[in-house]
Amino acid sequence: MWQAWMRLSRDVTLLSFEAQEVIALRMLRLAGGGPVAEAEVNRMVDEKVTAFVEVAATIATGGAAEHVVSKLRRKVRANGRRLRR
Repeated sequence: MWQAWMRLSRDVTLLSFEAQEVIALRMLRLAGGGPVAEAEVNRMVDEKVTAFVEVAATIATGGAAEHVVSKLRRKVRANGRRLRR
């Protein structure tokens, strides 16, 4: 039991760091303006709505917090890789 809580705590901490990186990279992209920034804003809003629906469905069906955090980290890491290019 203790190890599961420690893993969840670690994953939430890593998610917060990874999300901060994505926020910084997105702000740089948005600061550039133009069609690239507009596309990024649209993508960002779409991702947030989709993520909210997925997380809400997982929680509503009794999904574990570990599963929610794992899915969010996977999406955030993918965004980080895409934005670093």
